[in-house]
Amino acid sequence: MPTLIVLRHAKAVAGLGLADIDRPLNDRGRRDAAATGDWLRDNGLVPDLVLCSTAVRTRETLEGLALESEVSFESSIYDNDADTLLSLVREAGDGVRTLLLVGHNPSVHQLVHDLTGEAPEAFPTCALAVIELSGEWADTWRGSGVLTLTRTPKG
Repeated sequence: MPTLIVLRHAKAVAGLGLADIDRPLNDRGRRDAAATGDWLRDNGLVPDLVLCSTAVRTRETLEGLALESEVSFESSIYDNDADTLLSLVREAGDGVRTLLLVGHNPSVHQLVHDLTGEAPEAFPTCALAVIELSGEWADTWRGSGVLTLTRTPKG
């Protein structure tokens, strides 16, 4: 059964004077991304494929994870629509056993809820959820997953 990891980008700088898509990570965000990458490796959750938003903060989060995984940058993730995220997940190839999606709230939080029927009350920056799916990627629909764990940088 495939595993989906849904990750909200790490903490970014305030957007004063910058377009939202161009906001980089702040120091805490860089530390949290690196710690999350270590955690993924330590727990055997290195993805075969990463789907990442094209925003600067998601790209920098991915860079901080320091994973040796295939990456596909998807501009539609920035649109922040949970149905779009579900469509992207459904398109993952049969050779992908673990998929990481790096995106934005509220759509990543909504995706976790849609797939599992549950989600943590809050989904702060650099939070992640691990979802075990009951069938192949193409068979992924609302309610077809089980939330096996969540992690936030603060515990």
